[in-house]
Amino acid sequence: MLMQTETFELIDKAVAGNKKALEGLILGVEDMIYNLSLRMLGSVYDAQDATQEIIIKIITQLSAFRKECAFSTWVYRVAANYLINYKKSMFAQRPLSFEFYGQDIDAGFLPNSDDLLQGVEEAVLADELKQSCTNVMLQCLDPESRCIYVLGLMFKVDSKVCADIFGITPEAYRQRLSRIRKRVAEFLGEYCGLSKTGKCSCQKRVGYAISTHRLDPKNLEYSKLETVENNTFKQAMEEMDELSFIFADMPKYRTPQETRAFLDQLLSSDSMKIIRAEA
Repeated sequence: MLMQTETFELIDKAVAGNKKALEGLILGVEDMIYNLSLRMLGSVYDAQDATQEIIIKIITQLSAFRKECAFSTWVYRVAANYLINYKKSMFAQRPLSFEFYGQDIDAGFLPNSDDLLQGVEEAVLADELKQSCTNVMLQCLDPESRCIYVLGLMFKVDSKVCADIFGITPEAYRQRLSRIRKRVAEFLGEYCGLSKTGKCSCQKRVGYAISTHRLDPKNLEYSKLETVENNTFKQAMEEMDELSFIFADMPKYRTPQETRAFLDQLLSSDSMKIIRAEA
């Protein structure tokens, strides 16, 4: 991990037109951008699309970074503000609510027949559904509340930084996080089997998820992603909330190869001259 002074030196070089410095900066933050996008948007495809757009924003706005905070903090601000207002995702077009999601869970159980499983192990499908369902459940929160919850509880971003992102005081931010956390905990306690009290079970929901095309045994998106081991990240979540262990089991993912290929192509393209001209 780079020291802050080293990061600031890279920024100066990148702003001056050094391609390698710019690439190093983006590679250092692309995973956190992707993981925030995934939690905020709820689908692998939408997260990948948003990550590419945020990377372009980071590049075009880099000269505006005044080094008054850590570079990662600034990136979170840019990404969070963009994702809160993102309108192209599947769930922005079809909003969810805890009430609807709860009713769907109550109604949605089918036997896991061999025809539905299509030769894939039930445990593998259940794990894929857990990763998907947990991200989808976050979509029941409005975008700003979702971002407050993800940054504050899951990513443990400092409350002062979060307050600045949302234009409120740190105390007001902590109060909002507390209320949101309570709403999520109530839902998990009633419905999520991982809480030990909820009525749902990932394994029991596999058949229903396949039959409604929410889970495709031949295209397991989360299983394809490369994970990043981060025990400190998990421990921090476990310390913050009784039910946060449900989220602690969610892996942190590396940015998909398609996005890295996009970055390589972008940095070598003629479009880069246009992007720099806009900066």
